[in-house]
Amino acid sequence: MGFAQEETSYKKRVLEAAEIDLLFSYYGQDGQNAAVTGGEGTEELTDATSSIVVRIPIGEDDIITVDAGISAYTSASSSNVNPLDGDVNRNASPFSASSGASRQDVLAYFNPTYSHSSDDRNSIVNAKAYVSSEYDYFSVGFGGGYTRLFNEKNTEISINAQVFLDKWNPQYPIELREGFFDSRIASDETFEGTYNPNFTKFTDETRNSYSVSIGFSQILSKKLQASIFMDIVSQSGLLSTPFQRVYFGDSPNFFIEDFQLADDVERLPNTRFKIPIGARLNYYLSDTFVLRTYYRFYTDNWGITAHTANLEVPIKLSDKFTIYPSYRYYQQTAADYFYAKDIALSTTEFYTSDYDLSGYNANQYGMGIRYKDIFTKAKILTFGLKTLDLRVNKYDRSDGLNAFIVSVGTTFVGD
Repeated sequence: MGFAQEETSYKKRVLEAAEIDLLFSYYGQDGQNAAVTGGEGTEELTDATSSIVVRIPIGEDDIITVDAGISAYTSASSSNVNPLDGDVNRNASPFSASSGASRQDVLAYFNPTYSHSSDDRNSIVNAKAYVSSEYDYFSVGFGGGYTRLFNEKNTEISINAQVFLDKWNPQYPIELREGFFDSRIASDETFEGTYNPNFTKFTDETRNSYSVSIGFSQILSKKLQASIFMDIVSQSGLLSTPFQRVYFGDSPNFFIEDFQLADDVERLPNTRFKIPIGARLNYYLSDTFVLRTYYRFYTDNWGITAHTANLEVPIKLSDKFTIYPSYRYYQQTAADYFYAKDIALSTTEFYTSDYDLSGYNANQYGMGIRYKDIFTKAKILTFGLKTLDLRVNKYDRSDGLNAFIVSVGTTFVGD
């Protein structure tokens, strides 16, 4: 009598159990070059963001990821979209905040992703969607990608594409809206006349963005890993920000109290083409130290070229604790259409006084600490705490903008 042995095989799941990331960040900045007030005025802003990312295994090969969040900000500069509302005892000025409704807003977003891995785990296909909404902007997007691993998973190639179809609900500066009149208007003493800004509403209120990302990663040795990537981004539609003022050098100046009324809003081309190209090189020095380096070159058809260099050195203090000191340097040239306050002319076709499009350099200093427990001993309900991250970054820009961000992130794993 013979017995046939039944052959069985076990395939490891791509994701063994559901995971939940809880993320929170607090951002604050200050400066004196607000684009809302034509390149001069307070840039004070605070933003608090909370998000949750849930990864759920579907069978052995598939993962559903849902990323959802909400961001609430208060901005002194955006409050001056209407510097005349709020406290009636306040003197209207670009260097102080209005207490009206335009000083704060809330952004909510929802970003689901589906990914499928092949049986040999050498191919991954993903599809994603995106939707976000705030008071004056709505965005919907979708995309997908493919990743292929070769050479016993030492080599990885990926390609991803995304489309965003956005819609503005333009909020123009208060003095440029229909029916505006204020008896406090006064002309600069060197000019006489009636306030008559060079302004027309935008006819196209949509913004479409299309991007393709290509990446290549290679494990070069037991201690060295390198990757390179390139994005190709095309945008069309309303690329100007409707509430950002511009002041012309050849137009008379009109004020309400200490607040200068706009000559126009930012006008930028309705197309933009961007190409960032970057590389990473990570080197394992020892069980204690790892070097992570990053460089990116950026160029676009608005005249901006930029360089970013970053160094992070994770230092393993114990099996559970690692600290992450980091430094980032950034430098860019000005866009062809950037003008400081009172420099652009009314006859110019395109103009902006947004210092994000000016030439500047910036330094960012950071420190982070991570707690990691692969055994997830700490529990909340049926989920174990896998990681806890705390990071602090300080950012200083050569035009006077300075900022900081504190972020906390946790990962929980289901039983």
